Order: sequence, then C-alpha cells, then structure tokens
Amino acid sequence: MLAIIGGSGVYDLFQINGAEITKTEERIIETPYGMPSAPIVMGRYGGDMPVAFLARHGKNHDFLPHEVNYRANIWALKELGVTQVIGISAVGSLRHDLAPGDLCLADQYFDFVKGAREKSFFGGGLVAHVSTAEPTCPSLSKGLSEAAGGLDMPLHTGATYGCVDGPRLGTRAESFFLQNAAGCDLVGMTNVPEAFLAREAQICYCTICVVTDYDCWLDDPAQHVSVEQVISRYGASLEKAKGLLVKYLSERQVHGASASPECGCRRSLDSAILSREENLSDDKKALLDLLRK
Repeated sequence: MLAIIGGSGVYDLFQINGAEITKTEERIIETPYGMPSAPIVMGRYGGDMPVAFLARHGKNHDFLPHEVNYRANIWALKELGVTQVIGISAVGSLRHDLAPGDLCLADQYFDFVKGAREKSFFGGGLVAHVSTAEPTCPSLSKGLSEAAGGLDMPLHTGATYGCVDGPRLGTRAESFFLQNAAGCDLVGMTNVPEAFLAREAQICYCTICVVTDYDCWLDDPAQHVSVEQVISRYGASLEKAKGLLVKYLSERQVHGASASPECGCRRSLDSAILSREENLSDDKKALLDLLRK
C-alpha cells in the first residue's frame, strides 16, 4: 500500500481536484512511541487502489519540525501495511537552476540536525545498522519522473537535501556551508529522520520537494527566505506537486506498484541485524517482526 505524507500546506489528500480518491475511514493508532502527528486517513484511488494519508505537521499544522513524532508516524504506517511512502516537502534552493516554483526529487540526504530528534527504531538491546548509502527508492523516483514526463512537467532529479533543525530560518554562514562544504542542493527541516526510519522499516521512500525560495546565500537581501515569501510563492507550486502525485497514482493503477530489481528497500534488514533474536525482550521481538513485514 502507498502512503502520502503531506508537508506544509498539504493537510487533506482527499480534496485534490481530479484526484478521484474516496475517503473510507480515519485510523487513530497509538504506537509504542506515542501518537502520530494526526489520524491516518484511509482511502481508495479510482475505486479500488488503497492509499493512506498522514499530515506530517498535524491536521492544523500543530507541530514544528523538531516536534514531529517521526517514529510514531512511520510505525503507524507500517502497522497499517504501508510499503511505499511519497512525501511532499517545502524546501529552499542552494542552486541558481533550482528556482522557486520548481519541483525536485531528492535522492541523497545530509543530516545537519543537531537537536535531540529520535532517529532510529533500534537500541535498548536491539542492535542493527541499515545501509543508507542510497537512502531513497529508485522505483518511486523512476515512477514519479515518468509521471512528470507524461505531463510535460519539468522535474529536477538527483538533488541532495540538507536537513536542519529549524524552526528558525538559517544564517548565511549555514547556507554557504551546506552549499559549498556539504554539497547540498536543497535545504529543509523534516526529511531527517523520516527517510532513515522508513529505510529501517523496509518502506520505499521518496519526497517531492517544492522549491519555495533561495534560502539566504544570494547577495540580494530581497531574495533571502522569509515566511511571507514562502507562503506567497507556495500555493501554485503545491498545485503542480499535487498534479504530479495524481498522475503517478493513475500510472500506478494501470501498471502496478511492483519494485524494480534495483530496489533493495524491502530487504534493508537482511544483513543489518546484529542482535541474537533469542536474547531480545518480547517488545523488541515484536518491533523486529513489524519492521520485517
């Protein structure tokens, strides 16, 4: 099953024009890590294809990036049988050619989060180290790229997303560091640890990044990111992202959702577990059983 995690401005998947998504129920799921950001809304696309939706920041944008319960979000989706996640996220650009209004797919992440976000399901006796050399799903990226081609919609690919703590907007020094020292193309606040938790849960993951600004590395102060600037530019770009998502859903319905041979997301735990399972506590055995599904 596919799930959509909606970022800023995307709080209800079932009001997208032309989406043909019928809402069936809301699921309130309590997890070992607390409650997810919002009830998970279940629906069907085209009458028969199941799809789930979760508002990352809550139904009314209640949570700042560092307040999002990422572990509960991914655990709840996994519990419901989700195997693929597409996120939608607002980002700043660190490159001239990634202009405000453009859509991008991130395929790499640079973790610049310094705060105390819980970044892993492992620990407490369950020892594992998953590979995140290629942290996003090539099958999902390929499907979204093909959907964009079918719409004649420009879509940048191969971008590196630098994730920062927030909630403040960055300094110029930080912008230059991410751009030059870390080689990042985009900057955002939410995809870490979301992407890495999805990998631990053996869930295919990809994000449609909506460029809203040039962060603050340009010399012109008028181009430096502000909340007013983001909001004023975001609406039209978000509609493009929704249109891409609808096209992807229609293609997925026709061609199916099987992973391509190069996708190893659903086997990420095959050689990652170091703990002897007979030594695990019952709750850690239950967690491992869930992650392996």
